[in-house]
Amino acid sequence: MVANRTFISVVGGSQCSPEAYALAEQVGRELALRGAIVVCGGLTGVMEAACKGAKSAGGLTVGVLPSHSYLDANPWVDIPIVTGLGYARNVIVVKTGWAVIAVDGSYGTLSEIAHALADGIPVIGLQTWTFSYNNHEKNNNAIVLARTPGEAVEKALALAKQREPASGGQGVQR
Repeated sequence: MVANRTFISVVGGSQCSPEAYALAEQVGRELALRGAIVVCGGLTGVMEAACKGAKSAGGLTVGVLPSHSYLDANPWVDIPIVTGLGYARNVIVVKTGWAVIAVDGSYGTLSEIAHALADGIPVIGLQTWTFSYNNHEKNNNAIVLARTPGEAVEKALALAKQREPASGGQGVQR
């Protein structure tokens, strides 16, 4: 049943190195093995890799597409959500997840990280952006860093669990 499963957003560039692709694929696989649903932007690169990894382990994937056509989804997206919103769909991608795992990425990924942090959604970084805020401690640890896909998934699921509703099944409290 989907209502009892954890949604984890995986964000990263639509163009990525083979190393980043492999990391994202392992993240997707690890999430699926732990029963989580992978949410992403539904396109290529890190998004495709996370979906591919999830599907290799029997997982469920959701792709929030920037375009007007479900045909733009990568082949491993189970549920394509067509928005026609372009980069604005990044907000939907991160708000759907109970936590976000960022792998590699460029400015679109940076925007997703910023939206998540602004809404108090935990962000786990795997070879991605880090922050420094005028040498203040305020945001220096905003992104929880991970060294491996397994560590990223463990941290994401632990932080997501802290955000689950206490009772009533009303969804994630934000």
